[in-house]
Amino acid sequence: MQPFIGILSLDTRFPRIAGDAGNPGSYHLPARVSVVEGAGSPDIVRDGRPDPALVARFIAAARALEAEGAVLITSTCGFLVSVQAEVAQAVRVPVLLSGLSLVPMVSRLVGGRAIGILTASSRSLGPAALAAAGCEGLQVHVAGMEAEPAFAETFLNAKAQQRESFDPAAMEAAVLARAAALVAAHPGIAALVLECGNLPPYAAALRRATERPVFSILDGARLVA
Repeated sequence: MQPFIGILSLDTRFPRIAGDAGNPGSYHLPARVSVVEGAGSPDIVRDGRPDPALVARFIAAARALEAEGAVLITSTCGFLVSVQAEVAQAVRVPVLLSGLSLVPMVSRLVGGRAIGILTASSRSLGPAALAAAGCEGLQVHVAGMEAEPAFAETFLNAKAQQRESFDPAAMEAAVLARAAALVAAHPGIAALVLECGNLPPYAAALRRATERPVFSILDGARLVA
């Protein structure tokens, strides 16, 4: 049985381009996607746990991937950090559901200096999600993409209202603009962490534009598996 990375995916219809956490080709090992039916972006992008029935579906999907031979379970949405512990306890393989889980490690790597978090929705990334990621007591500054229409209409809407295509170059420009504003407002930021699984396609451009290291769930996967 060939080892692979199991990806728990939200139920969406937008394209998963190269670099997206929901694209199996984005990973350094073979990967398989398990779409959790009914888990839409509005159900998960919140400062708190999803509905218990949805949590049960994520756990069932994680167990199925483990049974098939997964050596690591990841996800396409960093807000699933709220159930990181529960899913990890349900299987015997490592679980990394969110780039947010990297924040404590990155903070240590940069000597406790400030970390910038780029998220799908700063309105939704509140104390509960940050606490679940182990960010309490750390210097973090958050910028969200929810005010960018192209991003919100593609990734944050309910599935039926999501765009079925988008311009990656325009999306990159929007992501770079938000990151630039974040760094300009908080120049002491020493590194960036990407919460959202749709943001890693722009990680290299973010590194060049901000001149800071950038970390995503894909980097965590390389570290663990």
